[in-house]
Amino acid sequence: MHIDIDTDACIGAGQCALAAPGVFTQDDDGYSTLLPGHEDGTDDPMTREAARACPVGAITVTDPD
Repeated sequence: MHIDIDTDACIGAGQCALAAPGVFTQDDDGYSTLLPGHEDGTDDPMTREAARACPVGAITVTDPD
């Protein structure tokens, strides 16, 4: 799966990092970012839950074509 984070929409709520701490973290300013090694996606089952948990919908998860 591929993960996109809309950095303009992110408000730094941290719900993604709480839902999928093996995939997401927060940068020095508190905004969502992917942990190293997950830039091209992940198979972590909590990734979709993290996207659903985002209060502003800043995370999009898509399956490869």
